[in-house]
Order: sequence, then C-alpha cells, then structure tokens
Amino acid sequence: MADTNKITTLGGFVWSVAEVLRGDLKQSEYGRVVLPFVVLRRLDCVLAPTKADVIAAVETLPDGIDDATRDLMLCEAAGEGFTIYNTSPFTFESLAAQSAGQLHKNLLTYIAGFSPNVRDIFLEKFGFAEQLKRLNDAGILYQVFDRFRRIDLHPSNISNLEMGYLFEEMIRRFSEISNETAGEHFTPREVVRLIVELLLAHDTDALSKPGTVRRVYDPACGTGGMLTIGELAMRELNPKIRVELYGQELNPESFAICKSDMLMMGHDPEQIAFGNTLTSDAHGAKTFHYMLSNPPYGVDWKKYQEAITSEHKTLGDRGRFGAGLPRVSDGQLLFVQHMVSKMRDDETGSRIGIVMNGSPLFTGGAGSGESNIRRWLIERDLVEAIIGLPTDLFYNTGIQTYVWILTNRKTAERAGTIQLIDASGEQFWRGMRKSLGSKRREIANEARAEIVRIYNEALNGEAGYGDVSKVLPASAFGYREIRIERPLRLNFQASADRIARLADEKAYLKLSEDEREEIEVVLLGLGDRLHRNRDAFEKDLGKALKAEGVKLAAPIRKAILSALSERDEDADICMAAGKPEPDSALRDFELVPLDEDWRSYVAREVTPFVPDAWVDETYRDEQDARVGRVGYEINFNRFFYRYVPPRPLHEIDAELKALEAEIAGLLREVME
Repeated sequence: MADTNKITTLGGFVWSVAEVLRGDLKQSEYGRVVLPFVVLRRLDCVLAPTKADVIAAVETLPDGIDDATRDLMLCEAAGEGFTIYNTSPFTFESLAAQSAGQLHKNLLTYIAGFSPNVRDIFLEKFGFAEQLKRLNDAGILYQVFDRFRRIDLHPSNISNLEMGYLFEEMIRRFSEISNETAGEHFTPREVVRLIVELLLAHDTDALSKPGTVRRVYDPACGTGGMLTIGELAMRELNPKIRVELYGQELNPESFAICKSDMLMMGHDPEQIAFGNTLTSDAHGAKTFHYMLSNPPYGVDWKKYQEAITSEHKTLGDRGRFGAGLPRVSDGQLLFVQHMVSKMRDDETGSRIGIVMNGSPLFTGGAGSGESNIRRWLIERDLVEAIIGLPTDLFYNTGIQTYVWILTNRKTAERAGTIQLIDASGEQFWRGMRKSLGSKRREIANEARAEIVRIYNEALNGEAGYGDVSKVLPASAFGYREIRIERPLRLNFQASADRIARLADEKAYLKLSEDEREEIEVVLLGLGDRLHRNRDAFEKDLGKALKAEGVKLAAPIRKAILSALSERDEDADICMAAGKPEPDSALRDFELVPLDEDWRSYVAREVTPFVPDAWVDETYRDEQDARVGRVGYEINFNRFFYRYVPPRPLHEIDAELKALEAEIAGLLREVME
C-alpha cells in the first residue's frame, strides 16, 4: 500500500519550489517547470544503478549499427524490462558538482542523452528547453535544480504506486491554479473516481483473483488521470494485479504529462500515443477490459470531416463509425462509437465509462446521426446506466454532465434495461469554500459511495429512491415518428389584389410584357367571384384562356394558381390523382411510443381532434421499412421532473412591500 505520509511530505517539498518561481513565472506556468523536473529527477534516480553499464555499452557498440538495434542494446544495459536509457556522462549529482554557470548547457546535454522516446517528451512536447532558458535568464535555474536534486525519488524510497499518487496530486494542484489547463485537460478527480468505481462495482471479485490481467484505455487521455486512478483503484483490490494502460492524446503538453506519468509508474510509455484518435487510431485492433474518457464537449470535427466521413462510407459496420455520424458541431458520439469498437468479444467482455454533456442524450430527431447512434447502442443492449451529475462540477463549465456506463456483458437481471440515476440533487454535492473557475461544487466521498451503491444494487424506485433511480425497459426510450397529413383546401379569386401577386412569381416574370398583359386581361375577365373548388376554377380558367387563344406552359399555370389562391378551411379538398392532396403547411409529426401500435395512437390522440387527418404511410424507417421513422432519446426530465408549485401571491406581495419599505428607509437616510 502507498505511504500517504511520505507522499504528503514529498508533495509539500515539491510544491515549495513555487516559492522560487514566484515573481519570475505566472502561477499558471509553474507546472511547466515543476512537472518536467520531477520526471527528470525520477528518471535520474531510476537509471542511476546501471548508468555506468549504459556508458560502457555505448563504447562497445559496433560501427554502422542501426538505430533500432542500438536502442535495444542500450535498453538491455539499462536494466531488464527498461525502455529508456541515458548516454550522457551526467547525473544530478555530477551536474551539481559542475560550475553553476555551465548548468544550463550541461542540463541540455543531459536531456539530449536520453533515448528518443524520453527526449521527445522533454524537448518536443514539454518544450522544456525553453523553460530552462527562462529560468537561466532569470538567474534561478540552479536554485530550482538544487531543490529537485535533494529529493530522493529512487524506487527503493518511493514505489511506482506512490510515485503515481505523487504525480497525480501535483497535476491536480497545478491544474487548480491554472484555469486554462484545468478546463481543457483536467477532469475533477471526484468525477474520475466515481467513473472508476462505477466501472469496477460489478467486478471486485474477479479483480481480486491471482494472476489477473486488465487492459485499460482512454482515447482522449489528457494528462492521464483517468488511467492512473483506474490502476490505483484496481491495485487497492489486488496489489499483484497486472494493469496495462493505453491512451492517445492530441494536445502536446497533456501528452507529455501523461507519458511522463506512465514512466513514473513503471508502465511502457509507448502505449500512450500522440495524435488524433478519430482520424489516426494508434491502437488499431487492440481491445480492452475497461475504457474510460472525458472527450471534448461541443467541439466540432469539421477539419477532420473528410477522413471520418470516408471511414463511415467505405467501411460501414466494419469500421468504427458504422452506426452514423453526429452533426459536425459535436464529436462526442464519435468517441463513444470508437470505444465500442474496442470492446472484447470474450467471456469477460468490456466496460466503458464516459462523461459527456447533455447533447448526446437527446440532440437530433428520428433518422438523424445522433438518434441512429443512440438506437444502435440501445438496440445492441450496450447501455447499462446513465448518471446525471450536479452542475458546476467542472473547471471550465457549469453545465450538467452525465456518466454513461456501457457494457457488452450485462447480467441477466439487467438485460434489456437501462438504469437512470439523477444524482444532481443537493444530497449528492456540497459547495466549495473557494470556487476554482466554474467549479463551485464537489461530490463528497459519502455521496460518491451512495451513487455507486444505488447503481450496484440497481435500485428502481424503492422507498426513498423513486426520485433518484429508475430501471426502465430499453423500449421506453424509443419512439416511432409518424407524419400526419391534412388536406389542402384553397379558394381562388381573380381579384386585382391577387393578380398583382403574380409579380412575385419567378416563372411569370420571365414572360415578355406583352405575354403578361395578355394573361392579365384573361384573368380580369373571370371576375372576382370566389371559387372554393380548385377543379371548378381550373375549368373556368381553361375556358377563358381558350376563348382568347392563350396557351400556358405548366410553370406559368402553376404560378397563376399559386398567386390567385388562399387557404380556406371552408373550401373543398384539393384532389390529385383521386386522392386528397396534403397541405405542407399543416403537416405535423407525432412521436408514438415504440411499444405502441401507431394506429391505436392515432385513433386516440389525433383523429378525435382533426378528423380529416391521415398518416403518410410512405414515410418509413430506413432500417425496418415500417411506417414511421424510429428514434431514440434519453430525456431525464421526462422521468425525474419534480413539480415545484409557485409561491402564494400573498407571500410574494408581503415580500415586495417589505422591500419597498426597506428602499424607502435607505432613501430617507440618503436625503437626511
């Protein structure tokens, strides 16, 4: 187990470096110095025992050796299982023995001596060379370096597990003082722990068995907090468990922190990839036991649209995005599909925890990309639970968020159902003494445990929980959108006002002035009698045109009928091919619950109110070809709406009078 006192002491010592940085760097920049230095010192301690062996191995490398073989031989010299090495002659101790004026130059030489995978972290992703220059120019480089030199981060003093806790704590503290970093790359740790505990809730027995191996993946891993906390939680259940962590991250600095975190905990850093997960999946056909993520909210994927759309069209269900594409303004459901594509198809299966805003729950009507993705998830019985969290939990937004729990191995009791938990109520959060950006609330440990218990026990409206948890059949979230048509009813009149409307018809304006004049003479000859039957009016119009020898092309006839008509509830129904012609202006849609026959629904909800309405049976679902398009939405308000009666008028009136009296008193004080 981790020594919390040791972690607290080391954390406080590392944090004290901020005293040296104060005044020369902004608070939001402290992490860019401290985090790389912690990584550098840890690597220095880890590699110290075999440093001489690596230097000796460099001297014996044959001429003309290729880079891959060189790396392999030096990694072997560094130690069994190592994927890193350093070929420079320096260590932290020897650097301290050199002239302070040479420290900047020597540190760069030391960093350049690392294996390419580590060198890339410091120089390309952290941009550490620039930070060292800033410290050197400010005259504080040696002070900062010496602070870290005095910290013993050797594995014999601080284990990989303890190092993980230490690094996690530093990331949290630096994120709290940097709203930008926190908002973009940092998920509140109580939210991460909730997701992890929800994922592991059903698996505690399996995880405790000897020889257990678990793969964990985050496709938008940020600084790696979800991966780290996931592993730490599993190790608390089974200290000997083997956990393999995988991730991918687009932001260079976040990637550097995450990869460093993997190094700190003794993981293979190459399992953390740099790049865009949606366009360049770095982990290919790999599958995972657990996946968890906090993908970007409401971030458009327009600049990646071509590659994603191409995969959707060319690979279909064989690719990652076969269920559909959401609107280009929000890619959260793309991450969901990507994660589902990496589920294991074995006895263990996979579990996914992903936190998103409300958009994936209900955006998009029947037949839209979002609805089709929800349909795909629900009809495949992958959605186990969705938990609505309190507002004001995140650093950069106060909106409500939701944790989705997906699995392809539901228990028999949960099959065909989805549990909704409304954890937004006051009993699940507490206010913070000091706000951090938009974060004004936090989920206490007791509240988190209660949410996990409600989920684990699948509480379904039991006494005291009816307003918090409901287990519903999957069909409760589906509907069939049917198109309701009503007949077109028009009257026609060749009045001067309506004839003047021809000036708005594009087809009519293309005629010559003489042609228009000729037509208008015919129309005026019809008189201003009101016709309430289109067929009868067209017959009269045809006779008048024939008498004057005027012939009309179809577009001109259509323009005349449009200009001379108005909707009229008392007019006869306009017929086309022997059937009532629908009025597009009166067209409506009804959402019929999926488990109800649309005919029964229409007979009850439509026909009594609009007897002339009918269902357009050509409006069908693309997948099952039945009448109406199938859609799915998950509306928490529908299941957890709480009616709050308005305050009594006499109470409001009394409060207003009290305020008036208070204002009057204040005004008198000013006047006196």
